[in-house]
Amino acid sequence: MNIKILQLFEGAEKAIGLTVIIDVFRAFSTVCYIYNNNVEKIIPTDTIESVYELKKQYPNAILLGEKKGIMPEGFDYGNSPTKISQIDFKDKTIIQRTSSGTRGLIKAVNADEIITGSFVNAQAIINYIKKQNPKDVSLVAMGAGGKRIADEDQLCAKYIKNALEGKPNNFDQIKNYLKTYISAKIL
Repeated sequence: MNIKILQLFEGAEKAIGLTVIIDVFRAFSTVCYIYNNNVEKIIPTDTIESVYELKKQYPNAILLGEKKGIMPEGFDYGNSPTKISQIDFKDKTIIQRTSSGTRGLIKAVNADEIITGSFVNAQAIINYIKKQNPKDVSLVAMGAGGKRIADEDQLCAKYIKNALEGKPNNFDQIKNYLKTYISAKIL
């Protein structure tokens, strides 16, 4: 298994094989909570305009996300896992747009398969990749706005890579570091 850690939008564009688009503190931690709360479907998109266009096709859809960290006009929810953790999304469709995560999904055009990643679902990702045993794995740390490296995404990519390669991880050390990290304070 050839495992590469890539970064930012450029990394998403270069990703091949089974690709994990990683956005830890917001987009894909939020997705884990949404799926845990019974959502039927999530449609990721890369622009605010495409969200509004999709809303015409799915008039009952819930709009979720952000642009530059701010919930756009007409959206139902922002991009915070803590704000939606108790919402029942049973049988709902969500249209999601974020500055890093969903835009990374759209840019990963060379990937054979794309999954979302965060520490919330890291073990499930590891198990899935081991089961699939693909030739190539791309772990894309999306960073801040897809343009600036963010420690949480880098650490998650390294954590997954280490686990796949049988190398040790110290999750408590990672968790303690991230608790003090600036991005953690705005959840």
